[in-house]
Amino acid sequence: MYQYDVYDQRIVDERVRQFRDQTRRYLAGKLSDDEFRPLRLQNGLYIQRHAPMLRVAIPYGLLSSQQLRKLAHIARTYDRGYGHFSTRQNLQYNWPKLEDVPEILAELATVQMHAIQTSGNCVRNVTSDQFAGIAPDEIVDPRPYCEIVRQWSTFHPEFAHLPRKFKIAVSGTKEDRAVVQAHDIGLYVVKNAAGEIGLKVLVGGGLGRTPIIGSVIREFLPWQHMLTYIEAILRVYNRYGRRDNMYKARIKILVKAIGPEQFAKDVEAEWAHLQDNPNTLTQAELDRVEAFFKDPAYEQIAVNTAGEETSYAAKKVEDKAFSRWASRSVHAHKQAGYAAVTISLKPYGNVAPGDATADQMDLIANLADQYSLGELRVSHEQNLILSDVKQADLFALWQVLKGANLATPNIGLLTDMIACPGGDFCSLANAKSIPIANAIQARFEDLDYLFDIGDLRLNISGCMNSCGHHHVGHIGILGVDKHSEEWYQISLGGHAGDLVGGDGQAHIGKILGPSFSAEEVPGVIEKLIETYTAQRHEGELFVDAVRRLGLEPFKLAVYGEKAADKANQDSKNQELTHG
Repeated sequence: MYQYDVYDQRIVDERVRQFRDQTRRYLAGKLSDDEFRPLRLQNGLYIQRHAPMLRVAIPYGLLSSQQLRKLAHIARTYDRGYGHFSTRQNLQYNWPKLEDVPEILAELATVQMHAIQTSGNCVRNVTSDQFAGIAPDEIVDPRPYCEIVRQWSTFHPEFAHLPRKFKIAVSGTKEDRAVVQAHDIGLYVVKNAAGEIGLKVLVGGGLGRTPIIGSVIREFLPWQHMLTYIEAILRVYNRYGRRDNMYKARIKILVKAIGPEQFAKDVEAEWAHLQDNPNTLTQAELDRVEAFFKDPAYEQIAVNTAGEETSYAAKKVEDKAFSRWASRSVHAHKQAGYAAVTISLKPYGNVAPGDATADQMDLIANLADQYSLGELRVSHEQNLILSDVKQADLFALWQVLKGANLATPNIGLLTDMIACPGGDFCSLANAKSIPIANAIQARFEDLDYLFDIGDLRLNISGCMNSCGHHHVGHIGILGVDKHSEEWYQISLGGHAGDLVGGDGQAHIGKILGPSFSAEEVPGVIEKLIETYTAQRHEGELFVDAVRRLGLEPFKLAVYGEKAADKANQDSKNQELTHG
């Protein structure tokens, strides 16, 4: 992984000193709330419903065991003993004291971490595939490109005050595991027919109040021009993006207003002045960054015709519980005899999806050292990944995880849900997310039934900002305010763009109908699942059944025949409003 040089470290250390003085002056009454607000946001510090929230950057979801131990130490020392891994592959502390935040930032700096540009109207944390560099379906390792964008965008003066926050995702695989199509800029690292590396560029994707799938504005951009082309996109956005209305300030609104074709023309015209400037990448620069992501010294391990090491294959036959866990949590690796392991942060019980205690983080850091060459990943599904585990070690690893309640075999299943912190923490939320997630988990705790249902993405957001990605969930749940009470709107058929059902194209879910009370939601989800299992074709996944059947049978199951007619009209009205 990337290592800071002396200049990187100096910049981060100086930022810590700067914010320490800013915080001291604010607490002494020498800075007003309005003066302090942009300063704290530049350092990832929000004021939430009950306390400050500090968001720590984890660039493209890559962590060392040392860094995870530091995150655990901070949680234990300065917070309430846990942290929350977010859909942006970051970590959030929900209970730090304001006066302690400079100390937290100083601690982070000792392990080459920070909270810079995790908030504010700037380029946020660049995200990527959690299996980058190890996935068998990888065309090009996207991590060097992510790192180049990160270095270029951090502290970029021209793009520090954009009309709105700006998110970039990069993927280099056949299967999109990074929701690239729902980002302000989405980059697919590809190869053309001649074997040359380039980028397929999408612009104007995003969820939130107006969910839109990004549009392709360039099918193939030579990699050397990545930064200059991004610069051209941002300049067009900076010039024409709306600043008079925060709800219409995202780049997706601009692209929708003028059309993708015209936006692409504007970008190309701007790029004509930029494409040969000093930001044009050279092979030497790419080689410099790629050197940080070279493969480790993998052992040569013999495998059978199924690609499995002998003892691993035998243990799966001997132990059904291990086999069940392996079928959901163990993923293919490009190196024979190795695997990637997803550790579920969605155990049964009253735990918020994505939360990990300090003790759990320490344990996982130790396991990373023992079994995964000291490296971890964070997925946008809010789980942790050990990236380089020998298959022969999987049984021993599973036993440790099982003893720590970290071996729930639900990866990709209904209870492996995405959920934002919601109204328990966020001051923007209309409703709580965590209790809904817990109630659904309690209703679907039968693992046999979960395995029978199969792959299903259920995402929960506490408000229209869609931090829980509800728009692209196979089942999406949105918290809404109805006469000052918390209600929940259900959508079906969303898709994040991966190959779990569908053709790899991202889709926005369609609203089922009128919203439900919190008490009704688990029962509604159960009726939806029962409708699917009764009408599915053999081997058909939930999202594919929704596309084939349409919403009607699901509406009938949930609302009844008379109410379904009203639900149809309500759905049309709501979709028109959201559009």
